[in-house]
Amino acid sequence: MMTTRSDSANIKIIFALTLVHFSGDFYSAFVLPLLPVFVDKLALSLTQVGIITGVMRFLAFVVQPMVGYFADRYQTRLFVFGGLFLTAVFIPLAGIAPSFVILILVLALGSTGSSMFHPSVTGMVPRYSGRNAGLSMSVFNTGGTLAFGLGPLFITWFVAQYGLAAMPATMLIGLSVLVFLYRVIPVPEGEGAKYASFFSSIRDTLGEVWQSIVLIWLVMVLRAVAGQSFLTFMPVHLARKGYSLVSIGAVMALFVVAGTISGLLAGYLSDKIGHKPIFFVAHALMVPALLLFLHLPGDWVFVGAFTAGFFVMATLPMGVVMAQELAPRGRSMVASLMMGFAYGLGGLVSPLTGSLADAYSIETVLLYASFIPLATLVLIYFFPKMKR
Repeated sequence: MMTTRSDSANIKIIFALTLVHFSGDFYSAFVLPLLPVFVDKLALSLTQVGIITGVMRFLAFVVQPMVGYFADRYQTRLFVFGGLFLTAVFIPLAGIAPSFVILILVLALGSTGSSMFHPSVTGMVPRYSGRNAGLSMSVFNTGGTLAFGLGPLFITWFVAQYGLAAMPATMLIGLSVLVFLYRVIPVPEGEGAKYASFFSSIRDTLGEVWQSIVLIWLVMVLRAVAGQSFLTFMPVHLARKGYSLVSIGAVMALFVVAGTISGLLAGYLSDKIGHKPIFFVAHALMVPALLLFLHLPGDWVFVGAFTAGFFVMATLPMGVVMAQELAPRGRSMVASLMMGFAYGLGGLVSPLTGSLADAYSIETVLLYASFIPLATLVLIYFFPKMKR
C-alpha cells in the first residue's frame, strides 16, 4: 500500500538509509589506501592496480542500472541486506588473498554487494525526505562520503597495528550493523510501475526528459574520471614519494571528508538558489584544486587533498536529485545511472590510466586528468532549469 508523502522528513528512516550507505562504503574504502601494500605483497604492476579498481568500479557501479530496474520493479529488502552482507564479508577477505586472481575474486564479490544496496536505498530517500529533497539526499550522500573518509583512516591504522592478515576480523563490524538495520528499514516502496523489460523501463522512466538526463550523466561521468584517477593512483604516487601508509590514509580521508562537507553545503544551497550555479562554480574550481593537490610538497599535500575533494565531490548528490526530479517514476534506476553507472564508468578508465602511467608517469597522467572538468562547463550551460 502506498504511503502519503509528508512535507517533513522521516529522520529515523533517513538516518537508517544513511547508515546503510555508510556501512557499505566504509568497507569499499578499504581498498584504495591499501593498494601500495597489495603492490608490495603481490608484486603488482600499475596496470594490475588499474584492473583492480576497474573491476571494482564495474561491478559496484556500472551494473547498478540493472539492479535499479529490479529494485523499482520488486520492492524487497533483499537488495539492501544481501548487498551489505556481501560487502562486509568479502572486502575484508582481501587481506588474506594469496594471489592477484584471488584478490580480484573477493573484491569482485564485495563490489557486487555494493551494486545491490545502492540503488534501493538511494531510491528510498526521496520518499522519506518531504520537501527537503536536496538536503536529505546530501545527508544520505554524506554517509557514503564520510565512510570513504573514515574507512582509509581506520584500515591503514588497523593494518599498521595488526597486519594485513587480520583484515577478516573487521567484518564483525558490518554484521553487527546489519542486525540493527534489519529492525529499522522498511520494505522499499515504488511508484507501482511494472516494466515489461529493462530497456522499455528506461524508455518509460526517462520519456521526454532523456536529453536532460544524458547531459547530467555526461557531466557526472567526466567528474568521476578526474576524481577516480586521483583516488586510484595518488596513494601509489605518494608511497613512492616516501609518505607512510597512515599518512596516505589521512590524505584519502581528507579528500573525501572535504567532499562530505561540500556535498552538504551544495545540497543546502541548491534548495535555495538552484543546481546550475553550484555546478558551474564547483567544476570551474575543480581544475586548480586538482593541480594544487598534485604539486603541493610535504605536509601541504593534506591541504591540497582537502581542497581537491571539496570541489570534486560537491556536485555528486545534486546530480542524483536533479535526475530524480526529472524522472520520479524510476528513482532507483536514475539514481543508479547518476551515482552508480557514471561513477563506475569513471573508474573503468583506470586500467587505461594505469597503462599510461606505466608508459609515462603517474604525475604526467594526473596532470592531464586535472583539466577534464573544463569540458563539463559547456554541458552544464545546457542543463535544464529546475523548480526550487
